[in-house]
Amino acid sequence: MTTTPPAPRPYQSYVYAYPHKTAYRPLGERRPSLRTLWAGEPKDALSLYLHIPFCEVRCGFCNLFTRIGAPGELTTRYLDALERQAEAVRDALGDEEPVRFAAAAFGGGTPTYLTADELDRLCDIAEKRMGADLAAVPLSVETSPSTATADRLAVLAARGATRLSIGVQSFVAEEAKAAVRPQRGSDVAAALGRIRDSAVPVLNIDLIYGIGGQTARTWRYSLDAALDWRPEELYLYPLYVRPLTGLDRRVRESDREWDARRLALYRQGRDHLLDRGYEQVSMRMFRRTDAPGAGEARGPDDYACQTDGMIGLGCGARSYTSRLHYSFDYAVGASEVRGIIDDYTRTEDFGHAEVGFAMTGDESRRRHLLQSLLQAGGLATEEYRSRFGTAPEDDFGPELARFAALGWLDRDAPAGLLRLGPEGLAHSDALGPELFSPAVRAGMAAYEPK
Repeated sequence: MTTTPPAPRPYQSYVYAYPHKTAYRPLGERRPSLRTLWAGEPKDALSLYLHIPFCEVRCGFCNLFTRIGAPGELTTRYLDALERQAEAVRDALGDEEPVRFAAAAFGGGTPTYLTADELDRLCDIAEKRMGADLAAVPLSVETSPSTATADRLAVLAARGATRLSIGVQSFVAEEAKAAVRPQRGSDVAAALGRIRDSAVPVLNIDLIYGIGGQTARTWRYSLDAALDWRPEELYLYPLYVRPLTGLDRRVRESDREWDARRLALYRQGRDHLLDRGYEQVSMRMFRRTDAPGAGEARGPDDYACQTDGMIGLGCGARSYTSRLHYSFDYAVGASEVRGIIDDYTRTEDFGHAEVGFAMTGDESRRRHLLQSLLQAGGLATEEYRSRFGTAPEDDFGPELARFAALGWLDRDAPAGLLRLGPEGLAHSDALGPELFSPAVRAGMAAYEPK
């Protein structure tokens, strides 16, 4: 008699990149030059990411690499360093073969913390130093209610932004306060109105479920308040409480109760958006079916991360080559973040990778499977075979068998397509960590939060 294996907890880790930066380690004397790293790498479909690590406030749930405020001339010094880094990276890419960027994004932090003139300079760095044609590729920019001002948005629209993503999290004042998200409803509405007036074609609104005091009724209110703006995209994020964040140790529900509540709210939100004319792209992402890019498997800021290289500029950004993922040091605590930013602004030599994780063949296979499977479109097995010479079942048979036994795989998927069913997508934050390698697990476990 066969028995169904016990399901892991549904909310373990948001796998937005693999391996996670907590598995990275200082490269020390082995730090390779960027020119050596990028030699022989495909450079015809790169993604460019510029990281701005400043916010006006720090939300209680945030464990991103960011600091509150930028005293003195810190933003100027940061952009100066970003320009030095861009020059070093572009030199390392060389001119032996064409270098082309297929997508660009400004993230953070809050990129629109910068002034309009500083945003113009940021675009100049991307275009004049790196060679990206921002008017010809998808350009996604993150913003916030208090920084989405008309002058900033005008710069972004003029420079080719195709997508603006704003974190609202909740349209209910009490819930925003519970999430340590200081904002006024009038400011949120004004910012959304200015974004629509900017004529940037894609608006994304981020919402969070699982906030203390949130109910099915208040969650429906936030969903409908967001839908009133007819956003082309909506991201629904489960609340996580991470070490060193403002909400750390504030959650009083048991793990089981909180998991059940978040899962019920996720299903409510998913079903509501599907009923209102949205398609599900991943566990978190929903796109209006008549929006630009509808029917595609990936979002505009989610380039072909399984196969394409990434150039990250800024002290919180990561870069990907086929052999090494690299970045700078990572922290969440305020003093540690300030120290890393200060070190970055003083750096003159950006020609080497400092912190990273070596990508073996096994790790590349895991990354490809994981980041394909977590998209609703799934993985074409022939694509996997042509890249690696094996089938997913050959490399990850036990894991896929477990997912099937848990009811996470879509049994009705067409031949040659491996994809998740509705329950698999609902449990993406459990499925992803199941595919982490022993080396990545060990690195993450050994990391000391700072």
